Amino acid sequence: MAEIATEKGKGKVQVFDSEEDLAVSLAKYTAYLSNKFVKERGAFTVVLSGGSLVKSLRKLLESPYMDSVEWSKWHVFWVDERVVPKDHEDSNYKLAYDCFLSKVPIPPGNVYAINDALSAEGAADDYETCLKHLVKLNIIDLSQATGFPKFDLILIGMGPDGHVASLFPGHPLVHASMRTSRAGKADAVNVALGNSQSSDSLPSSDGFTQR
Repeated sequence: MAEIATEKGKGKVQVFDSEEDLAVSLAKYTAYLSNKFVKERGAFTVVLSGGSLVKSLRKLLESPYMDSVEWSKWHVFWVDERVVPKDHEDSNYKLAYDCFLSKVPIPPGNVYAINDALSAEGAADDYETCLKHLVKLNIIDLSQATGFPKFDLILIGMGPDGHVASLFPGHPLVHASMRTSRAGKADAVNVALGNSQSSDSLPSSDGFTQR
């Protein structure tokens, strides 16, 4: 594994030689965060996206993590979702369920899938209401800097064309500034990166970078 230095305050970039190395490191890091936030707040919030990155969580299904992680304290959310039923092959929920969620004892009530019985607009409103309620319950933390919900771990991959969370380079929504559950995800990514660069200039990777 190689580590690339970045400007102060912008985190660090780790480059793994293989996806297997990535999965091992991701399990260790996720377990560490889970333990940390469960002790601090009594809950651990994880946000998943589609694509292959969720498959890299598989090492958490092995020893020592399967027995040591406090799965009952996990709360799982989605970065984005397609307007399809939960059992549809294109559903990000189904992908996460088949690869990971069905194999760990996270309480069903702690898995916040998007309501597939509603329209896209209705589902967005419903999800926003849910997030606000969980903030009030102190399950989700609130960023003092932005006023937006602050999750403990967000797993977002990038496609080979540089798209992130269904936001594609050059699309008008990349530059839109909208409320939480709409298309403001581009802004959230830029804030996380610590700069104002657009997704047009983001490197292509799959969450962590393989070489």
